[in-house]
Amino acid sequence: MKAVLLDANSLGSGDVSLAPITGLPLQWSVHASSGPGQVAERIAEAEIVLTNKAPIGAAELAAAPKLRYIGVLATGTNVIDLQAASERGVLVSNVSGYGTGSVAQHTWALILALTTRLPDYNVAALDGRWAASGNFCLLDFPVMELAGKTLGIVGYGQLGKAVAEIGRAFGMAVKVASLPWRHGDAAGRVPLDQLLREADVLSLHCPLTEETRGLIGRRQLAMMKNSALLINCARGGLVDEQALAEALEDGEIAGAGVDVLSEEPPVNGNPLLNPELPNLIVTPHCAWGARESRQRLIRQVADNLRGFLAGAPANVVNQQ
Repeated sequence: MKAVLLDANSLGSGDVSLAPITGLPLQWSVHASSGPGQVAERIAEAEIVLTNKAPIGAAELAAAPKLRYIGVLATGTNVIDLQAASERGVLVSNVSGYGTGSVAQHTWALILALTTRLPDYNVAALDGRWAASGNFCLLDFPVMELAGKTLGIVGYGQLGKAVAEIGRAFGMAVKVASLPWRHGDAAGRVPLDQLLREADVLSLHCPLTEETRGLIGRRQLAMMKNSALLINCARGGLVDEQALAEALEDGEIAGAGVDVLSEEPPVNGNPLLNPELPNLIVTPHCAWGARESRQRLIRQVADNLRGFLAGAPANVVNQQ
């Protein structure tokens, strides 16, 4: 069977082994990356395709009549036209849980850096401000103590629960959002609007869907405390980025940490890529990228593919 891996470089720069995948008895074509204009040609004869961020839409599926299986090297499947795949009888599977430790760790790195104003104090120590202050300590930036504060979680899967557990260890009260189209009045959850008003730190861990696109916009940011922080290690499209930039400039919220943008890489610029925005940390979609996390992903992809070859597909995300 002919198999294609469209974007091997998305898994890192050679510090992980693809052997669990490429060692399977298939005729492999492995590409470092694939632009949108290259996908259709590269999968035209394939029966199996693996992709992380190279999109496979209806046109690409139509160009691959032999295709039977798509393995997504991620949890999010928004790069695949799932309906078109179902109509053509193509199974689509994803992976989950592989990056929980890495993303939770990165989420808290952002929270802690923002609440302690770590980047600002680092600069103040290095640029001579501390030396010129005449004091043994410099306290120019307000630090937030987390104990007793409220951590709001939007998206309470494995990642949301892992972040919440660490929040409780800091002595925070954890509240989980109820999204009306999904949870209704579920017990133990708080309506999103209420959570926006109450959270000192709001952390997003939900998937990007038609319902969640633009979930945090001008109205939602205006509802938050002006001392609150917004953290997004999920998907860039969850947040209206222009509205967030303006909220930071106007002091509507105290800070934000984002690992994701609506366009990645941001070749057309982005309002959040402004070094003048106060108390903002942007990282390049690297929260999931611990080496252990990426190797775990590869093993899961191989397990999914092995199950498909044995007639027992796992983690199928589209209807058949």
